[in-house]
Amino acid sequence: MTLDVKAIPPRIGYYLAGFADGEGSFNVSFRPRNDYVIPWKVSLCFNISQKDKVILTLYKKHLKCGTLRGRPDGVWYYEVNNFRAIVENVIPFFDRFGFLSAKKKRDFSKFKKIARIMQENRHLTREGILEIMEIRKEMNDGGKRKHGEEEIKNHLFNEESSETIRQALPDDEER
Repeated sequence: MTLDVKAIPPRIGYYLAGFADGEGSFNVSFRPRNDYVIPWKVSLCFNISQKDKVILTLYKKHLKCGTLRGRPDGVWYYEVNNFRAIVENVIPFFDRFGFLSAKKKRDFSKFKKIARIMQENRHLTREGILEIMEIRKEMNDGGKRKHGEEEIKNHLFNEESSETIRQALPDDEER
């Protein structure tokens, strides 16, 4: 369901945007996939965590998407990782209500750029994956990554180990 951002009361929209400015996160992740032509699935996610579930339910209510889940320690998560919901709900919401901090503006701009690449299906090419990796590098101050740049590149290009290559060389080329 596409979000009608004009229907969101401004005081609620600006409150939620301000809250996300301090506590929210725009993430881009790579997941290995053996059943894809390109061996990586790119996923976008907007998330925010808080002990106060009430605030997070406002996101779900007004963005009309996402999921709420709780941890045993009492922390609640609101997250949107459905690509269509990100493009039709999350991005229009933050385009309208925006951020004040330079860091969140930068991360959101890069997040939108990656979403555009995905809408154009360029994430299904090696060049697109490399472009997304380059954009992602500067998001969330580099952040901790489950799959590092080298791992993604090696898997992307199916690089063989130097030992495998050495063993495949004719004897006169080993030196």
